[in-house]
Amino acid sequence: MRDETVRLALPAAGEATERPISIAIVAMGGQGGGVLTDWIVQLAENHGWVAQSTSVPGVAQRTGATIYYIEAMPPLDGRKPILSLMPTPGDVDVVMAAEFMEAGRSILRGLVTPDRTTLIASNHRSFAIGEKIAPGNGIADGGAVTGAIGVAAKSEIIFDLNALAIAHGSVISAAMFGALAAAAVLPFSRDSYLDVIRAGGKGAKASVETFEAAFDRVKTGSPEVAAPSKQADHVPSPATPDPDLAGLIARLKQELPEPALTMARVGLRKVVDFQDVAYGAEYLDILKTLHAADRSAGGGAHAYAFTETAAKYLANAMSYDDVIRVADLKTRAGRRARIESELEMSEGQVLQTTEFMHPRMEEVMGVLPAGFSRWLGARPRLLGWLDRRVNRGRRVRTYSLPWFLTLYVVAGLRGLRRRSLRHAVETAHRDGWLKAATDAVATNYQLGVEILQCRRLVKGYSDTHSRGLSKFDRTLAAIKLVERREDAADWARRLREAALKDSAGKELDGVIQTIKTFA
Repeated sequence: MRDETVRLALPAAGEATERPISIAIVAMGGQGGGVLTDWIVQLAENHGWVAQSTSVPGVAQRTGATIYYIEAMPPLDGRKPILSLMPTPGDVDVVMAAEFMEAGRSILRGLVTPDRTTLIASNHRSFAIGEKIAPGNGIADGGAVTGAIGVAAKSEIIFDLNALAIAHGSVISAAMFGALAAAAVLPFSRDSYLDVIRAGGKGAKASVETFEAAFDRVKTGSPEVAAPSKQADHVPSPATPDPDLAGLIARLKQELPEPALTMARVGLRKVVDFQDVAYGAEYLDILKTLHAADRSAGGGAHAYAFTETAAKYLANAMSYDDVIRVADLKTRAGRRARIESELEMSEGQVLQTTEFMHPRMEEVMGVLPAGFSRWLGARPRLLGWLDRRVNRGRRVRTYSLPWFLTLYVVAGLRGLRRRSLRHAVETAHRDGWLKAATDAVATNYQLGVEILQCRRLVKGYSDTHSRGLSKFDRTLAAIKLVERREDAADWARRLREAALKDSAGKELDGVIQTIKTFA
């Protein structure tokens, strides 16, 4: 991520009277781009200027951002100017980006130029859908943006505006407004900016505090205020320790080596949260067996990397996403509290969420007892009839009483999970994977570790899980072809990394074909 930077080249105030000042704002939903635009327009109009704003909406779900464009100037000789509706490359005075990669896109569009543009941007990331759905690490490299900013902009104000806003209980638009005031691109006083915020009424106090913090941050270069961390919904709070869990943690310390303790402790909590304490004990039983194989393979010379890796990926394998898990997470009080906090809801406001659910008959069968599900699977006509009634999309109002109770009942099936078909399938697949890793570590330590890490390919729910599982099976089958080679661990890593690169699996196909030429 880009280091914080504040470099200013202040124009003379009189320059603003000869041509419109043009400001482009790039923001995503919920960041207050429209509010910021209204503030700037109101600021100009309060000083007798003519101001005009337009916007081009982006796509929802963080696949694009909305571009707001403002032009403002005082009337000349009593005549109102004709202002442009869209920014023109090379003709923008200020670009304000509410996210780091959007600053890069603004540069690519030609909106940022070295002879004219002041760039104000937050260096935090809001990941795009393409980055989130990548099987592996799909996060775009911000290095290119970092390098381009120093070349493309006349002056720049870059720091974590989002963290500053969160720390003061507001949104990033207030921080960007403060940074704009400190940049002195517009010939208006600080008090004029504050008057605009205060006139808004609701939320004005937090917005003023955020504005002032950002203004001072730019002027003085003082350290940024870190955003408070948020605990994930599914992580158990250590404030109310479970005696049974404490007993498992004590056992963990006795049975596992020091390098693996931190990861094993996190894995244990995840498994217990997924099911129960008995399931956590099973996790430790399996991990103990894997550690014994690690010791026999000389794991001490490798800082017990096999045991530490197993602690992580075994917990992931045992905490698979099924219908019960999804329902459980959606009905937790922590989830509702987090949503209310992010929306900054005030007392008296009512929260309602609408979510899209599309269960398949395979997922319903996965929750049922294994014997009954297999009986049902052997009757395709009956299965098809049921599928036509189940396999359709539904818009669910999670916090309406009927749907909340439905999800709550499904979440309550946790006690039946270990007798379900899905659990039987997951357990068999998990045991096969661990056997492959244990067999490999006895003769090739690093290959055993690489096979454990292949579990990264299996994640998600429904179709996402099916695709990942397919690539996982193909990867392990290809590893079998090279397991006797001295460079088997290198090929295993190449296979895994290829499988993580794209959802379609074309990269993986290429590596497998290469292996088949010499295997």
